[in-house]
Amino acid sequence: MPHENYLFTSESVSEGHPDKVCDRISDTIVDAFLAEMPEARVACETLATTNQVVIAGETRGPDTLTPDYIAHLARMAIRDIGYEQDGFHWETADVDVLLHAQSADIAQGVDSSDNKDEGAGDQGIMFGFACRDTPELMPAPIYYSHRILKSLADARKSGREPALGPDAKSQVTIQYENGKPVRCTQVVLSTQHLDPSLTSADVRGIVEPYIKATLPDDWIDGDTVWHVNPTGKFVIGGPDGDCGLTGRKIIVDTYGGAAPHGGGAFSGKDPTKVDRSAAYAARYLAKNVVAADLADKCTIQLAYAIGVSEPLAVYVDLHGTGNVTEAAVEKGCREVMNLTPRGIREHLRLNRPIYARTAAYGHFGRAAEADGGFSWENIDLVHALRDAVR
Repeated sequence: MPHENYLFTSESVSEGHPDKVCDRISDTIVDAFLAEMPEARVACETLATTNQVVIAGETRGPDTLTPDYIAHLARMAIRDIGYEQDGFHWETADVDVLLHAQSADIAQGVDSSDNKDEGAGDQGIMFGFACRDTPELMPAPIYYSHRILKSLADARKSGREPALGPDAKSQVTIQYENGKPVRCTQVVLSTQHLDPSLTSADVRGIVEPYIKATLPDDWIDGDTVWHVNPTGKFVIGGPDGDCGLTGRKIIVDTYGGAAPHGGGAFSGKDPTKVDRSAAYAARYLAKNVVAADLADKCTIQLAYAIGVSEPLAVYVDLHGTGNVTEAAVEKGCREVMNLTPRGIREHLRLNRPIYARTAAYGHFGRAAEADGGFSWENIDLVHALRDAVR
């Protein structure tokens, strides 16, 4: 029997969290390469600590993207996030660029040649998920954790809340009844503040109205427990307070623990890397399955081998909510979408500079954008899937 009455918790981190600073820098570099050459290859890792940024990895692209220019892009990303602090400042931080050419051994397995289509950039498994918790077909805990931090970031960057710093974390615990989210039992919010004199109570006074405005009207009540800056002052933040690395927030990036994760990070990778592109395809398919009323909840797994074009397997779990069989959906997914790396990129139009915007507040549950950003959130396969599973 499904577990219908329970509490579930997910966390998010802001764009100023040290790991997210690194994700943003890495994805900014991916965008720069794809803007110059849509077929560029990028595997870019960033480390950030006190006034120090190190960018390393492998690329294949135009010579116009010099180390000096890449360092400039990193500084502009840090500036946009909002770091102008003694321990981490966009203008004074040392930026080391250690990118080098992509391995020829990897390239030979991935590139197309003669009658061979492009293969996957690596082996691995990728998961997509969708459910009816929210209109965006995302699990409620991660969706609202993201929205809380995005609303506070908007308030900080607009100047409405100048006391807030860029680094922040949120966490919400949601009560489910009969499998549906009904209220928030606990809120955790830790945010950097620039005025050392502020107490936890002062910070709560700033953030509480934004949190209440973000959550559904009847989800916060007198029994909701609040933890705002529970350790006290939070003045030293960002990479000055904690070292950051690209790709260390993979659960924040996806479904907040409500669905499986294959283990591969997204940021810093061009879309030939199936860690990224196939995870987007799996979300796209799962969302369309639910939007097509084939199920109320859907998990999809895709599996790949390096250098091999076709997925090794497509697995679907409808969690007992399906109006059709899992086997029918597995067959339908293969019919409505070419799941080779090239097919995914072409269908979702991924060879474009659309990735820096994904680096914070989740890769999923966002609105598809006019320039193709978040194209995997479209629900344009509904009719094709319904026809395919008949």
